[in-house]
Amino acid sequence: MGPLIIWLRHFFVSKYGEKGATAIEYGLIVALIAVAIIIAVTALGEQLEVVFDYITTKLALPS
Repeated sequence: MGPLIIWLRHFFVSKYGEKGATAIEYGLIVALIAVAIIIAVTALGEQLEVVFDYITTKLALPS
């Protein structure tokens, strides 16, 4: 665990007990996963749009 997580765990265990600390840890994990998903979608969004546009033009019926 990183120093921030250790500090937060100590803070919440002393203030709210073990259950409060565990809930905060799960909340931090969920928040980090959400940030990772947002970054991945943002980074790959443009590239995926190009790929789908290419596929669409190749599948389009000739007029």
